[in-house]
Amino acid sequence: MRDGVQTSFLIPAYNEQVLVGRAISSIHESASLCGLQRYEIIVCDNDSTDRTAEIAIAAGARVIHEPHRQIARARNAAAEASTGARLVWLDADATLPPEVLRGTIEAFDTGKFCGGGAQVELEGKDLDWGPRCAIATWNWVARTFRLAAGSYFFSVREAWLETGGFDERVYAAEEIGFARALKRWGKKHNLGFCVIESPVPSSARKIQQFTMRQTLWQMAVCAWPGNLGRRDRCAYWYERPETSGD
Repeated sequence: MRDGVQTSFLIPAYNEQVLVGRAISSIHESASLCGLQRYEIIVCDNDSTDRTAEIAIAAGARVIHEPHRQIARARNAAAEASTGARLVWLDADATLPPEVLRGTIEAFDTGKFCGGGAQVELEGKDLDWGPRCAIATWNWVARTFRLAAGSYFFSVREAWLETGGFDERVYAAEEIGFARALKRWGKKHNLGFCVIESPVPSSARKIQQFTMRQTLWQMAVCAWPGNLGRRDRCAYWYERPETSGD
């Protein structure tokens, strides 16, 4: 741990000029409310074509650049550039509530957990039953099987290093593989995997951009062996209208 930094917040971002500032501000605000002082925020600009980097710097983050568009690689690159013993990944379209950060700090402080995540909440009150059921199902799966969504994930640095971090052979679902690797690592070191009950709010833009049928079809395509290793088969996570700037 260098420069006195204890906790590193890591944000992968591609063309997130609309939302990245909000994500960074939520970290600062929650850190202040939780009394967290020794922290840094690193944004991995994953080959953005907008003002993501400029806005992130203005909001108080350090920005690094990863030219190859891959979420796993961006997550790992941010971690490699970090200095903290505690690593916390937050998606650029999510926000960090103080109760989630407080739970994360407590999990780290107990010394009983190697990592974990939090439940998910989609922003917006007018969501259809389909997205609501999907999120409720995922949260049940996460609690039952101790998994974490990519929107919020935390790990001790040692575990990230020794497991190899997020699998760069895949273009989606990298958080599932990392959660499983972390749990195996934790078992060897008598450490658990924690899922915080308080949810992390995330943008519902995917629901707005894709129909439920399109979403289910993409899930089915990605379930086919080998497709996670092809970015063109994981377009759901990499393509979105650029006219809105987010």
